Amino acid sequence: MPVPSLRATKHFPPKASFPEIHAALTAPEQPFEIVTEAIRGIPTRLWKQAAPSLPAILLASRAHADRTFTVYDDERTSFEDHFRQAAVIAQRLVDDYGVRKGDRVAIAMRNFPEWSVAFWGASAAGAVVVPLNSWGTGTELAFALEDSGARVLFADAERIARIEKHRSALALEAVIAVRAEQVPSGCDRMEDILGVPPEDATLPQLSIEPEDDATLFYTSGTTGRPKGAIGSHRNICSAVMNLAFAQVRGLLRSGLPLPDPGEEAPQQAYLLSVPFFHVTGCHGVLCGMTAFGGKIVLMHKWDPERALELIEHERITSIGGVPAMVAQLMDSAHFAERDTSSVMSIGYGGAPAPPELLHRIEKQFPGAATVSNGYGLTETSSLATLNVGPDYSARPESVGPVLPICETKVVDAEGAELPTDELGELWIRGANVVKGYWNRPEATAAEFTDGWFHTGDLVRIDSEGFVTIVDRLKDIVIRGGENVYCAEVEAALFEHPDVRDVAVIGIPHPTLGEEVGAVVQICPGSRASDEALRNFVTDRIAAFKAPSRIWIDEAELPRNAAGKVLKRELKEQFSGAD
Repeated sequence: MPVPSLRATKHFPPKASFPEIHAALTAPEQPFEIVTEAIRGIPTRLWKQAAPSLPAILLASRAHADRTFTVYDDERTSFEDHFRQAAVIAQRLVDDYGVRKGDRVAIAMRNFPEWSVAFWGASAAGAVVVPLNSWGTGTELAFALEDSGARVLFADAERIARIEKHRSALALEAVIAVRAEQVPSGCDRMEDILGVPPEDATLPQLSIEPEDDATLFYTSGTTGRPKGAIGSHRNICSAVMNLAFAQVRGLLRSGLPLPDPGEEAPQQAYLLSVPFFHVTGCHGVLCGMTAFGGKIVLMHKWDPERALELIEHERITSIGGVPAMVAQLMDSAHFAERDTSSVMSIGYGGAPAPPELLHRIEKQFPGAATVSNGYGLTETSSLATLNVGPDYSARPESVGPVLPICETKVVDAEGAELPTDELGELWIRGANVVKGYWNRPEATAAEFTDGWFHTGDLVRIDSEGFVTIVDRLKDIVIRGGENVYCAEVEAALFEHPDVRDVAVIGIPHPTLGEEVGAVVQICPGSRASDEALRNFVTDRIAAFKAPSRIWIDEAELPRNAAGKVLKRELKEQFSGAD
């Protein structure tokens, strides 16, 4: 499934508008043709040429044959070898473990190559894949396993140890151990199941429809108990097409040539800095690279020095993650010593990106053809908007226009649609939006209305369709009746040269109700004081928005797997601090 080529863009006007580009790319008989069909009774825009299911993407990946698919330390796996391994796992799940269509199969491990094999194998077996947060405690992992009703679990040694005391109380029928020197009783080794995959390995003959359940991703739980978002095969395959469309749209807006359909494009090499158990790592990277023939370079854990080494050695073309990771690369004392000239694309999302970051990238990665900032959620199966290239340079505060299979609207507190440029909650509807929450009818009813997902994000959408995230609805400090948007205060603090990371939180106040507090990570060696930072901020924003308390440390702020700061932990730690 290569990046589609376009017939209607040979003489495409430079700097065309988004409506012009969308009309040309999605026209009939174009690879990005959009059709409208009723899905669960709701008219929905669909990519006509999207793959019908995850097994269809896996099967098509054999066309990349001997190309390298995954790299982990000294281990290299080709597309063909990966397909055979996944096919064996699929057959064994069906034949030996009795997995049937719709059964849940969970994965809990680091970003090992086996994660991909388990994911694609379980998908081809018709199972609903449940990616678990590998950072979770034993209790947290056990909750997701119990809530999902998973029958089979693929897990590495660390995760098996964490759930061991919970295992007898779970409905698990099998635990398949990955990279475990010692395997507890009742567990099977993945390498024993795989054996030597035969050359004629095939996928199980199953009927898997686009609307069949495919994944169950648990939300991060930063604002409450985790909920499992039910993703369909259509959701994920639509997300893969979104990636291809976004790439082509970005090239056209940047005035760059489209890939020549008569030539095989050089292989992309992506350095994976986020976990597979997050939709960015799974839908955005794993599924995208499987479909488009890219190489995924894995790391045992995120380390900027190791990342720079891999960028040089593997000739990485694309890097991403949350903004803080890109900043850490450029902060490295060894950055200038490494050859990063292969990097052509840098993309990030999942957390606010200070505009200064773009300027640093342009200076330190001068060869990068595209820099982008996107927006998406678990419930939108990853990417929903993208701001890239010259558009991002011109509007670094925006996450860009929505992708054309998505519908968006901004609503007030009663759900009434607001005019252009008005501040309100963003609602999204489309083929990439999940069905709802697993066994949570009340939560589904509260957060979905006629297919519209209530994102909980306060945004403005301008006349050109650019979306600007102002803040989370529940991430506002109400100080004496005045709303203070945390992201605005954070952006002001980010402008200080000694501030590496920051989180703004509400802290109790006997009179005002809440006042503004900030937890700041400063650069090593910095002597920035709380008074100096407050003075710096009050030169940029209204005085009532400035933090009355600032806690300064060189330690990193706590983040979840999606890269978002765990503000609840910070509030618990600092709300009563002197």
